[in-house]
Amino acid sequence: MNTLRIGAQVGAAKAAARLLSAFGDLFAQLGRPRWLEDPYPLYERIRAKGPVYRAPSGIRAVSSFALCDQVLRDRRFGMKTAEGVTMPGLGSVQEHFPESFLDMDPPDHTRLRRLAAPAFTPRSVESYRPRIGWMVEDFLSRVPDRFDLVTEVAAPLPIAVVSDLLGVPPVDRARFAEYGALVGAALGGVRPVRQAKELIAAAEALFERLVREPRGDVIGDLTVALGEEKLTARELFGMAMLLLIAGFETTVNLIGNGVISLLRNRSQWELLRADPSLAAAVVEETLRYEPPVQATVRIAHTDVELAGQRIKAGQMVAVLIAAGNRDAAVFADPHRFDITRAGVPEHLAFSSGIHYCLGARLARIETEIVFRTLAERMPSLRLAGPVRWRPATGPPQPPRHPELSWACAAARAAKTSSMWSSAQVLMVASTGSSEAPSGVSS
Repeated sequence: MNTLRIGAQVGAAKAAARLLSAFGDLFAQLGRPRWLEDPYPLYERIRAKGPVYRAPSGIRAVSSFALCDQVLRDRRFGMKTAEGVTMPGLGSVQEHFPESFLDMDPPDHTRLRRLAAPAFTPRSVESYRPRIGWMVEDFLSRVPDRFDLVTEVAAPLPIAVVSDLLGVPPVDRARFAEYGALVGAALGGVRPVRQAKELIAAAEALFERLVREPRGDVIGDLTVALGEEKLTARELFGMAMLLLIAGFETTVNLIGNGVISLLRNRSQWELLRADPSLAAAVVEETLRYEPPVQATVRIAHTDVELAGQRIKAGQMVAVLIAAGNRDAAVFADPHRFDITRAGVPEHLAFSSGIHYCLGARLARIETEIVFRTLAERMPSLRLAGPVRWRPATGPPQPPRHPELSWACAAARAAKTSSMWSSAQVLMVASTGSSEAPSGVSS
């Protein structure tokens, strides 16, 4: 009965969003398929409504860089209401999923984040750089003439890194990746809640085994903290799931978005080809131009005045990160992908304030190495097919699913499907030959 009730609530939320969208709610329209690939014109329409857009649903939305940054940093806003509910109206859904410190306010957020932080110090994260470089080289050395970037590189790379962090045995890693992908999809309403609950139970069994026989530094440290009663077993599970979903999905999406942005802007790809040391700059511009997470939500803990509007305690404010990252008041020519952009503040892709992404440095290193290695090994890479998207239930989060091919000059449409992302596109690494290689049809 609980599953039926949860499913009914999610279905009702979707129906309400469609109805609001039909009656002109610009925020609700962000979930419509027509805005999935390019939501930026709609963000501009929201921006034009004023500094704080008041949607017919009652939610407020901010789209300027300054206000997005302000809300993310302002301690009068948080992840929960005074009653302890993270997202009003969806409490019955959330109670079946492990809560992480991402969903918490101080002091619990502070306590749990502090326990996870030692694994993400600059020194700890930098120690992974050589191994990540070896992984990327290994993945690319084994790809066939025609291959899917996500399947062959973008997905296995972060799952291998997160698995190392948590000490997941190699035999469990494929299933481990499935846990993160399907549970994340269920939380977004794409997969059935029942299926997600079954996967959560399986993932919990795996983590319980890891706690009994810790192999990774993160689980080992958290197991010690568990014994010292600094966190509960449920909190440990929630932290492990957060590392899986955030560390996996975000990096996959970032790699796909970056490669597509480069290949749709050939002058920028040529710059990277000529100087692969620009890979770190490509990461930052991708995070600004096409962030993996486009929006987040904060809840007012008390009455707050925001740009002259009163936000009452308990009201939600949508922070349109992707819109803030293209604010013309901060970024010159904001809709242009420019890897030489300089002299600008840090984007908001990794949030701001106390919820700034703990794994940001690790994601940057992984993605930088992928971009640099692609430029060095596949300098003639090009797009060669349409982009297709999977359904989404809220503000678009634009992960792409690139497929690549060696030595193939003819463009072909992508036909494969994937659980990892909401879009797919075929890419070609051409050697200059006008003939397709053996075994690859034109």
